[in-house]
Amino acid sequence: MYGTGGGGGGGGEVSGRSREKQSLNYGDPLYWDLRYMEEGGAAFDWYQRYSALRPFVRKFVPTPARVLMVGCGSAHMQMDVRDMSFFRDESFDCVIDKGTLDSLMCGADAPVCASQMVEEVSRLLRPGGIFMLITYGDPSVRIPHLNQARYGWKIVLFVIPRPGFQSTEVSCPKKSILEPVPLTEKGQLPAGYVLEDPDSHYIYVCKKMHEFMGTNPVYRNQLEADGEQ
Repeated sequence: MYGTGGGGGGGGEVSGRSREKQSLNYGDPLYWDLRYMEEGGAAFDWYQRYSALRPFVRKFVPTPARVLMVGCGSAHMQMDVRDMSFFRDESFDCVIDKGTLDSLMCGADAPVCASQMVEEVSRLLRPGGIFMLITYGDPSVRIPHLNQARYGWKIVLFVIPRPGFQSTEVSCPKKSILEPVPLTEKGQLPAGYVLEDPDSHYIYVCKKMHEFMGTNPVYRNQLEADGEQ
């Protein structure tokens, strides 16, 4: 597995450096430099722990596979996810992002930066490869970035409650986290769809259905509500 530096971190007492850090935003690299300096490399899982994501990894990531983890925190290997030219085209079977795209969406020129990152991910994936995006962004704000004809991705959406969430609903049977969420023709949640946890995280599993075609919109994306690959 390969990793590129990015978001993630824990909490701590508010110091002078903390106050300076809080005046920045998630889209500013200086924010993360200050955060990691303060925390001294302490381990922290952003959004979800591996135990919660393991069913998705086992279902969608082939074994063996060449995997790129973008935004893996304070890794020794650091790279701008908007330009990963260090890697060759179609050199990975799977790319996983847990919060990095969200960080870019908080910064300056968010739409441009997000597009650059996602296009790089598409370039790096082999045909049939998987981009697994773990995010707080619901389909209204993430599908427009993912559902681009030039990527040719088949997109399946899953929803997972935040760690520690306890449902108050006792009458409804608990759904499997591997049960895909249906999407409308426009790639949105159906009218009346209610999240079990209002602060759930969204997992977009995007399968590359063709060779990368640059900016030529040759293929129409498929927004799928089933779990077929």
